[in-house]
Parts: sequence; C-alpha cells; structure tokens
Amino acid sequence: MTFSDKVKLARTELGVNQEQLAELMGVSRRSVVSWETTGTKPRGSRLRKLAEVLHVSEDYLEHDTITDPKYGMEKKEYVEETRSRFGDRAAKEMDVLLERNVALFAGGELSQEAKDSYFEAVMRAYITCKEEAKKTYGRKKS
Repeated sequence: MTFSDKVKLARTELGVNQEQLAELMGVSRRSVVSWETTGTKPRGSRLRKLAEVLHVSEDYLEHDTITDPKYGMEKKEYVEETRSRFGDRAAKEMDVLLERNVALFAGGELSQEAKDSYFEAVMRAYITCKEEAKKTYGRKKS
C-alpha cells in the first residue's frame, strides 16, 4: 500500500474530509490533496504530526511494506524523549536502535510490560552514553 493510499484510508477511517485534515494539520487543502494523489510525503515534524492526527505510526506512513497502522508505536515515547533531549539526529538513532531490537520479540510471547521495560533500558543506556560523550567530547569551557 502506498503512502497516498494510507493517508486517504486513515483519513476516511478517522471520518474527516481533506479540508478538515488540512485544518487539523495547519496546512492547505492542496497539501492534503498532494499527499493523497501524488505521493508527496511531508518531512520531519509535519510527518510526525500527520501520523499523530491520523492515529497511525510514522513507520506505517514511511514504508510501503508496513501494513499495520500501529506498527512501531510502542517505541514512539522513547524516540520523542530522545528528540526532546538531544534533537532530531539522536531521535533517528534511537528509532533505528529500537527497530533493530524489535526482531528480538518476533514470534515470542512477551508482555507489553516486558517490552516497555526493555525499551526503557535501551533508551536509558543510550541517553547515559550521550550525556557522557557530551561531557568528554563537548565544548571545553575556556
């Protein structure tokens, strides 16, 4: 399923028209039409907001091969916390790190609480390393 198909489907399931989605997003109707017809994808914060408004994951919107609208949502809070502390680049690194670890849960029966604990530990380790690196390699005060 393409990005355009996913946006249109999610919008319809949400029960809003293109004009209403544009208002929710703070963009023109033309932008929504473009997303739904040409496959033009918004970037960065606009893609995050679109996923939030449509109640789907960014991964679902970004990758045609992902068919579950909720895929990857369990890592969102960890990625967002990393973004707020270290910026977009670190958030991307955290997303990749957690995505690679999702494979550990494939085919197994693991509670959501156990997954959350694992993701929390990975995020805390990442943040600790970033903070230590900042102390060691950050700007030196003169």
